[in-house]
Amino acid sequence: MPVCADESLHDRAGLDALVGRYDAVNIKLDKAGGLTEALALAAEARGRGFKIMVGCMVSTSLAMAPAMLIAQGADWVDLDGPLLLAHDRKPCLRYEGALVHPPEPQLWG
Repeated sequence: MPVCADESLHDRAGLDALVGRYDAVNIKLDKAGGLTEALALAAEARGRGFKIMVGCMVSTSLAMAPAMLIAQGADWVDLDGPLLLAHDRKPCLRYEGALVHPPEPQLWG
């Protein structure tokens, strides 16, 4: 069973300390500092042999949508943040069971 670094990782600066200790890293855009760092983190993590999980904090669909770019190349995806809210923003991501559909253009405003 792979062991995934979650709270032990925020950005690329923390990757070297995880080598040999974890099999995978959980990338959260909120913790990485945004999409640019998260994309760089995913590339460097893959280069070091880590599998990739994309996770999230409790957030609206607008926060989840950029993470879907990283999710395309991830081994595991957990972008259920909007489902934990009493009310998401409108328009929002569309979830069907374990699937989340790409964001509609209207989501971006």
